[in-house]
Amino acid sequence: MSIHPSSDTVLLVHESIDASALVNYVRTGGDGAIVTFDGCVRNQSHGRRTLYLEYEAYESMALAKMREIAAEVHAKFQIDRVAMAHRLGRLEIGETSVFIAVSAPHRAPAFEACRFAIDTLKRSVPIWKKEYFEDGAVWADGELPPIPQDTRTRKSAS
Repeated sequence: MSIHPSSDTVLLVHESIDASALVNYVRTGGDGAIVTFDGCVRNQSHGRRTLYLEYEAYESMALAKMREIAAEVHAKFQIDRVAMAHRLGRLEIGETSVFIAVSAPHRAPAFEACRFAIDTLKRSVPIWKKEYFEDGAVWADGELPPIPQDTRTRKSAS
């Protein structure tokens, strides 16, 4: 039986995300599974060494969209609770930028719901990432990955 989405938690934080607290928050006696997603800052992007990231958000809209995602997760999947937290500000390599925990009586809906939640969050929540490299900085959506060599060759041959 699904718990009403008001039992969920969505957070935007400027300090480290407490993953253990979020996992404990979603855990209920009726759950047989808790699936988590821990998005962390990696040390490279598109072949460039990343120094650190900065996240900004339209906070009130971001929280509203995250609540909508939680409600949609309940509508689509047989789950109990959802906890979503996204960090804002400067993040160093290895730090958690986004954490999602989903509890459910069974593992399959927990996995599916967690995947849906992160994919939807990345696509629709107004949070922006700026990547800082040794040779400059870019907003994540402002830079396209390099075109693979074989694609460039085929296009120039046409």
